[in-house]
Amino acid sequence: MDWFGLYNYWIVVFLMIAGLYIVIARGNLIKKLVGLNVFQASVFLLYITMGKVEGGTAPIIAEGIEVYSNPLPHVLILTAIVVGVATTALGLALIVRINEEFGTIEEEDLEEQERQT
Repeated sequence: MDWFGLYNYWIVVFLMIAGLYIVIARGNLIKKLVGLNVFQASVFLLYITMGKVEGGTAPIIAEGIEVYSNPLPHVLILTAIVVGVATTALGLALIVRINEEFGTIEEEDLEEQERQT
C-alpha cells in the first residue's frame, strides 16, 4: 500500500489534530472558534476526498460513460458550509456580548470573575 499516495487523508488528520489542539490549548474564545473552524474544514476535506471517484464523471447518463461520481457528499458539504458560517457568526456574536458584559474574552479571566460572584 502506498502511504504517500493518500496525502489528502494525511492533510485531514493534520488539520483535525491542529484544530483540536487549538480548541483545547488556547484560552482565548476567538482562538477556540478558529480552532473549531479548522477542525470543521478538515471534516469537509474528508467528505470531499471520500466522494471523489477515480475516473468518475457527473451523473448525467450518456453513451460510453460507465463510472459516475456520487454528488451527494458534495451537496452535503455545501449545506455544512452554510451551517458552519452561520454557527461561526453566532459564536462571534456571543463573544462580542461576553466581551461587553465581562470586559474580557479570556477563559481564565471569565472563570475568575465567576468565582468572585
